[in-house]
Amino acid sequence: MAIALLGDRSTHRSHLELEALRPMLPVETEWVATDGAFDVTAYDGVWLFPGGPYVDDAAVLAALTTIRERGIPFLGSCSGMQYAVLEFTRTVLGEAATHAEADGESDDNVVAALACSLQGEERLVTPVPGTRFASWVAEPFVGMHFCSYGVTPAAVARLEAAGVVVGATAPDAGAEVLEFPDHPFYVTSMFQPHVGALAGAPVHPLVLAFLDAVTEASGAATRA
Repeated sequence: MAIALLGDRSTHRSHLELEALRPMLPVETEWVATDGAFDVTAYDGVWLFPGGPYVDDAAVLAALTTIRERGIPFLGSCSGMQYAVLEFTRTVLGEAATHAEADGESDDNVVAALACSLQGEERLVTPVPGTRFASWVAEPFVGMHFCSYGVTPAAVARLEAAGVVVGATAPDAGAEVLEFPDHPFYVTSMFQPHVGALAGAPVHPLVLAFLDAVTEASGAATRA
């Protein structure tokens, strides 16, 4: 059983935190660069990591379509959330969708600069009662962010109309967690659940839920 850590590895604190988390996970993990030379179907789960724009945005978006359509367990953090929204809006909703950082500011931005940058900022994350996320994390908690861009309120409204669920909110972030429909586990977050690993913090419940989904999917594939 193996999970792809899809992202362009760097010395950013977020990536150093992930390196500290890897030994704490009970599964094999592999850094996978976004250079287009990868196959997400070779993995039991995919975690799209912060760091956008990616080396090959088109390859990342194509991978997200495959992950979503094939039911591969998926976790997206920060940029991972933003690109999941881009792919879903374009492919499922059939609408134009751009990212202000990668494509420039325009009327069809679904990801735009936050009014208040959350680069290196903590915010109180509040789970929305009745959501899947609230079943994993019942109480509000402090989440770390390294985001200057986020999903626009207008885009969130269109996503909700299509069945996407806002699992948590936070000041200045708006939709903090998004749960996508028609998939065993396709969940994204603005906060970075791996931050704290360097200090020895326990594995975040969102990551544990992702691992459970990967294990369940892997077992189902083996039985089939």
